[in-house]
Amino acid sequence: MTSSATARPTPEDAAQGQRRIPSVERLVGGGSEEVLAAYGRTAFTAAVRAVLAEIRAEGGTVPDAAAIREAAARNLASERRPSLRPVFNLTGTVLHTNLGRALLPRSAAEAVAAVMVQASNLEFDLATGARGERDDHVEGLICRLTGAEAAVVVNNNAAAVLLVLNALAMRREVVVSRGELVEIGGSFRVPDVMARAGCRLREVGTTNRTHLRDFAEALGPRTGLVMKVHPSNYAITGFTAEADPIALHALCREHGVPLAEDLGSGSLVDLSAYGLPPEPTVRAVLARADVVTFSGDKLLGAVQCGIVAGRRDLIARVRKNPLKRALRVDKMTYAALEAVLRLYLHPERLTEELPTLRLLTRPRAAIDAQARAIAPAVADLVSGWATVAVGDCISQIGSGALPVETLPSAALVLAPEGEGGRRGAGGRCRRLAKRLRGLPVPVIGRISADTLVLDLRTLEDEAGFLDSLSNLSSPGVATPDRRGC
Repeated sequence: MTSSATARPTPEDAAQGQRRIPSVERLVGGGSEEVLAAYGRTAFTAAVRAVLAEIRAEGGTVPDAAAIREAAARNLASERRPSLRPVFNLTGTVLHTNLGRALLPRSAAEAVAAVMVQASNLEFDLATGARGERDDHVEGLICRLTGAEAAVVVNNNAAAVLLVLNALAMRREVVVSRGELVEIGGSFRVPDVMARAGCRLREVGTTNRTHLRDFAEALGPRTGLVMKVHPSNYAITGFTAEADPIALHALCREHGVPLAEDLGSGSLVDLSAYGLPPEPTVRAVLARADVVTFSGDKLLGAVQCGIVAGRRDLIARVRKNPLKRALRVDKMTYAALEAVLRLYLHPERLTEELPTLRLLTRPRAAIDAQARAIAPAVADLVSGWATVAVGDCISQIGSGALPVETLPSAALVLAPEGEGGRRGAGGRCRRLAKRLRGLPVPVIGRISADTLVLDLRTLEDEAGFLDSLSNLSSPGVATPDRRGC
């Protein structure tokens, strides 16, 4: 026999429950002034009706009026919460593509805010009163910092590569080493981009070895461009060879063919001077190439954009290409990029003022001290959910920059609590990770060996982190199954 505690409600029971449901007018009329002021009477009324519809559909006991109003307000708060919002990136990947890559310095954010709320001279020459060129706001700085003769800015480095190919080699051959036909995240493949740009790919050499003679044999009347692609997200080691870049540049000049290099990340400073693994700088590459393309939101530490820098005559062709308008950036991008580029004029303060470089150069000892200092507070906040330990870990630069290089770091290692020992530990860890993603400011770590690792290399706002973590057990966070946590 089925007990009354588990019996399915009868139609009569459901009808009885529906008769006890308060009216919409009564529920809205009794709503708090704060809720009505925040969301408006129309929105609150619609939210109340939605909650009542759920109650009728589910049947059973009807909550009291206060609970119904609270559910409606909670739903409104969830709906109004921005889709794009801040998170704590504790993954150990400093330039995380999925988490927004480079953090902007305060000066860049202020520059963006200034041009967002007021008209600006985006394409207006204040000296002459005539129409201006939007690239003028940053071109001089780019040339000063890289040695380029001219430069243009588009919306990302993929666009920069596409624009260069289309402007300089449309309907002609582009010679590339087989070892550099890369694919990066999002299935961005160099051969596909060349096809879209209207170019014909001419592969030379082999995957692991390409010589100068391979390029020499490929150059001819159909050649529009020779292209080098920096292997930013992989490395080929062992029995390898590549053409000497200076000799290749001389060969291209001899044949009157431009040499372009897709540098990918695009560092403006020698990273080895800051104790980091070396990466070719834009200035060094331009000494052996005619055109260079690189990203603004990777090692440069600015906003998403793609920069094309190099010979004046070639940049003029790029600038006149119709695709340039389709790929151009807005005033906010120029404002942020200009502010970041100006920081490079004072390299002695760069590690203090540029977040990307500051985070990459944090000493492991400082990160370890931070971890040990906040571990007790974190342990209190996650008590009942996980135990906390301080451990060593490895950070990476990310976004394809120096893919085989790592940085020593320290982390808080969260081991989820629950019955079953190692059995089911993976599920418990995934549920804990989901719980942290549901916090007011989500906390994103990485799962390793059935633990949740929070790499603290990128944690600068300790107070904000602990404040968000204090909501771990609040009703506003979707509670995972406590069987595993």
